[in-house]
Amino acid sequence: MENQVNSKNIILNYGVIYGIIIVFVNLIIYASGMLFDTTAGFLSLVITALSLITIIVLGIKKFKSENQGFLSFGQAIKVGIGIAVLGTLIILVYQQIFNNLIEPEFTQQVLEKTEQALYDAGLSDEQVETQLAIQKKMSGPLISSAMGILFWTFIGFVISAIGGAIMQKREEDTF
Repeated sequence: MENQVNSKNIILNYGVIYGIIIVFVNLIIYASGMLFDTTAGFLSLVITALSLITIIVLGIKKFKSENQGFLSFGQAIKVGIGIAVLGTLIILVYQQIFNNLIEPEFTQQVLEKTEQALYDAGLSDEQVETQLAIQKKMSGPLISSAMGILFWTFIGFVISAIGGAIMQKREEDTF
């Protein structure tokens, strides 16, 4: 393959599209006052997953079409993970802006709702305090961002692997 396509533009375009979609969905949830609504949270998760699947598959298809119809498994993985990581980074930047500028009391409100839910579930004071201490650690910007990147990168890898296995076509396969 002498004229191999550069995947950077595809990763950049599709990663930005994915990130913007999720930021937009989160802004709609915030503007509608549904931050703590479980239905909105579930809907947001479904939209995130479906968007990631769709955007990665479209990105891989775009790469394949620009690469004269050829696609290796490794190229599919590279494009898919690139899209997932870039989109996730955009989302994490938005979340930091949201948590620190737009709604600085959000984390505290989440902890209060969690505390009430734990007491309602019948946990003792000691159990509640332990759970809240763990949640405070995990909701810090570094740990939550690292976990988000790892989680969505893994999901991106799985989607890319499935898409790459289905769509791969190497030059050797044409002879």
